Amino acid sequence: MSILERIIKTVVLDEAVITEKLALSKTAFKIRLESDTIKKANFIPGSFLRMGIGIGKEQLSMKDKIRSYSIWNNNQTEGFLDIAIATHSNGIGTEWVKECKPGDTVYFKNKKGNFLANDTADSYIMIGDLSALSHLYMIHRNIGKNKQVHGIVYSQDKSDFFPDVNGTSPFTFYELPQNPSEEIISKIKEIIPVLKGKMMVYIAGDSRLCIALNSFFRKELQWDTKLIKTKPFWNPDKKGLE
Repeated sequence: MSILERIIKTVVLDEAVITEKLALSKTAFKIRLESDTIKKANFIPGSFLRMGIGIGKEQLSMKDKIRSYSIWNNNQTEGFLDIAIATHSNGIGTEWVKECKPGDTVYFKNKKGNFLANDTADSYIMIGDLSALSHLYMIHRNIGKNKQVHGIVYSQDKSDFFPDVNGTSPFTFYELPQNPSEEIISKIKEIIPVLKGKMMVYIAGDSRLCIALNSFFRKELQWDTKLIKTKPFWNPDKKGLE
């Protein structure tokens, strides 16, 4: 392990232990992390973790040693948090989640980001693929009750999906190919007329879809950019996108 990696582990990142690993579907795992640091952290709904999952693997670049994962659930009283990791790719994150096990030590840092729960709207559209599902669940649970919410979540196989931590499935699941911008836009046009009051949209996952839908809401629907929340998690042509 390099000197830089030792500094990152001991100074930059916090330490936690994996206490639970559960298969949510054939392509997604739930990982539970526990530590005293989690009890003291300031978690904001929609924040994420930087995790040093490649530390110690000399063949990887420093960029590839760090991955970002959404916080799906947290319990500061008991000092744990859950993340859900999709395994569609064959990258370092997929390799790590398949190999990790309860008892392993992990290194992380809580990050606020900008893709956070905002409860100021009356109606919401939430759009994403499997990589964004847990993040959208967290947003949904923290925008308050009595909100009108329409969720469009897609994957190439419906068996990939899993319910939220409370056992509910508040979104509509669709079996669609990657980057289905035309299909999603068609569904948005069906939803818009039934929305009431102030409207907001969350778009996450494939960066190609994020770009296309952001443009659609701004240019065709003339929405204020402050009401369009976008978070690209990945792109098939790039590595390490968060």
